[in-house]
Amino acid sequence: MIELTNIDIVFQQKKEKIDAVKNVSLTIDKKDVYGIVGYSGAGKSSLVRVINYLQKPTNGTVVINGVDLGQLTAKELRRERKKIGMIFQHFNLMNARTIFDNVDFSLKYSGKSKKERTEKVNQLLELVGLSDKKAAYPSQLSGGQKQRVAIARALANDPEILLCDEATSALDPKTTIQILNLLRKLNQELDLTIVLITHEMQVVKEICNKVAVMESGQIIEKGASISIFSNPQEELTKDFIRTATHVDQTLETILSHPTLAELDSNELLVEFSYVGEQTSEPLISKLYSQYQVTTNILYGNVEIIQNTPIGSLIVILKGEAHQRKKALDYLHSQQVKTNIIKRNEPTEIIHLVGGKNNGSIY
Repeated sequence: MIELTNIDIVFQQKKEKIDAVKNVSLTIDKKDVYGIVGYSGAGKSSLVRVINYLQKPTNGTVVINGVDLGQLTAKELRRERKKIGMIFQHFNLMNARTIFDNVDFSLKYSGKSKKERTEKVNQLLELVGLSDKKAAYPSQLSGGQKQRVAIARALANDPEILLCDEATSALDPKTTIQILNLLRKLNQELDLTIVLITHEMQVVKEICNKVAVMESGQIIEKGASISIFSNPQEELTKDFIRTATHVDQTLETILSHPTLAELDSNELLVEFSYVGEQTSEPLISKLYSQYQVTTNILYGNVEIIQNTPIGSLIVILKGEAHQRKKALDYLHSQQVKTNIIKRNEPTEIIHLVGGKNNGSIY
């Protein structure tokens, strides 16, 4: 549906050339909720504006449903843009107009009669849950309600694609979840393809089926969300994911706590991570029944990504060295990744965040 091929975007500021996007190729299929994540300055907003040709690429092609936007006349491009809606971080509503009129404004050149426009606006406001606010003004609405108006406005011309540029960044966590639930509903009920730009992996986790990670104008990693979350390859991706799941914050708390961080000679501080079916297996109880290794769970978390559970545990394993080795070997055989975080000898402290224990140290 969306094919970006070898996209470069170069800005010229005075005598300085800025490579905002460098040789990016991306395929987004119909009905995808595709997240493009990266820190500020990564180039993600420039990239998303290429999709509707608000930003013309310096090099490369943009093909939407088989149509090369770079080959269109200005009139043809305006027609194609009607198939692409867009919402922003700061809503961009007209403060002097009512909510009804804000949405109706998008239908000004649609060719619809006044009656048809009224019916359409009422349908859209009902769809986003704001039927009772059509006579209100933007200043009377909460941030989440304003974004719902922006979404209704973006849907006025029945687009096939919705671009969301940091659409939840100005919202509190509870409201963010509400807006993401609305976007999920629109994706499912309207067959809407959504491209979501964000710097928050938490947002990607909640709604996206695919994700691309950007750094310095380039895509460094992309794929299905479940694959990226369960087996990230790049350090930046790992950093995003561990921040979203609060694992690093938990580790910092544990390692700074005297009681939790102090280990006996027969103990290890270990992180487990596992995907799918392993989350339902009684692995912890087997460590004791089969290997006489006790497990003190300090932290546990299960995320549901695209209906697949991804679990993580931080535990203290206690037992004889050779039994701990057998226990860890067993976990490896069950496709459980293990990171040995710490043992009591100062010279043997290991911190393999995001990696896989190679079985050489127990």
